[in-house]
Amino acid sequence: MSAAAAQRKPRRALDRPWLFSFAGALLIFAATLIFTGGVGGAQILSTALTFATMYVIVGLGQMFVVTTGPGNVDLSIPATIALSGAVAMVVMGGSDARIALGIAAALGTGLLVGCFNYALIRLLQIPPIIATLSASFLVQSVAIAYGRGLRVRPPEGFAAFTTGRVLGVPYLALATLVLCLVMAVVLHRTVYGRQVSAIGQNTRAAGLAGIRVDRVRFATYVLSAMLASLCGAVLAGFSGGSSLNMGEEYLLASIAVVVVGGSSVSGGQSNVAGLWGASLFLYLLVTMLNTFGVGAGLRLLLTGLIIIAIITVAGGPKTGRG
Repeated sequence: MSAAAAQRKPRRALDRPWLFSFAGALLIFAATLIFTGGVGGAQILSTALTFATMYVIVGLGQMFVVTTGPGNVDLSIPATIALSGAVAMVVMGGSDARIALGIAAALGTGLLVGCFNYALIRLLQIPPIIATLSASFLVQSVAIAYGRGLRVRPPEGFAAFTTGRVLGVPYLALATLVLCLVMAVVLHRTVYGRQVSAIGQNTRAAGLAGIRVDRVRFATYVLSAMLASLCGAVLAGFSGGSSLNMGEEYLLASIAVVVVGGSSVSGGQSNVAGLWGASLFLYLLVTMLNTFGVGAGLRLLLTGLIIIAIITVAGGPKTGRG
């Protein structure tokens, strides 16, 4: 092997920062198995795949938003999950024949939330972080008014799908894998995906190249809200019904899986595969700390420190812009 080839080999690893998230998840899983003597390993992995799918679904939308550049982040995801989950369950009404209608209603809710988010950003010139945070309070208020006292059970067929497994692999994981493949094609092989990356790399240059920046950003915030709505419907089906606080843990998690998964915090560079590694990493990390008997306060501290370390080491390439 030549010296040039030897130098290229480690560089390729650094060019794939998403590998670090998978390596971290594998190490944590191994540490958990060593501590438990290998007991319950299959169950831990199957459960991790189930909960990782929720992180991946919301992470996909957040990834597109973050890719459009610094300051772009969707903080309305938890409220959107809560409202859409309630809407989906009410529309389904416990009937298998209305499952598709309930999913469509949830996606329609996400469409409206995405439009509202970008209206605040564009028409009122509010920074995205503030706009989506403000929108989240309004959406959550609607969810409270709409879903107060509601605990509509999901249809049996929908519940069976969201909780079912084949050979230990959740149906949800398989369906989400297909969704990821579609989103990867959208990100890397379509005009829209390339425009998202171009805007994140250099917004001014993208505009001068003829890209309609506002239109692309609008589509991106709508996509994020609709994926959060899909997660809300799925999560309600998995949990046996919707609840007003079921989206709380997905605020920081949706951002963490994007960055830990190797997407650039400055925008312009992202990947779909890393979302899976990061999602498994986050769930297995909490599982490991629980297994070790770490208290809640120390667990949160250690989780934050480990995530910061991963982001520092492999948080994705920095992107220059003018």
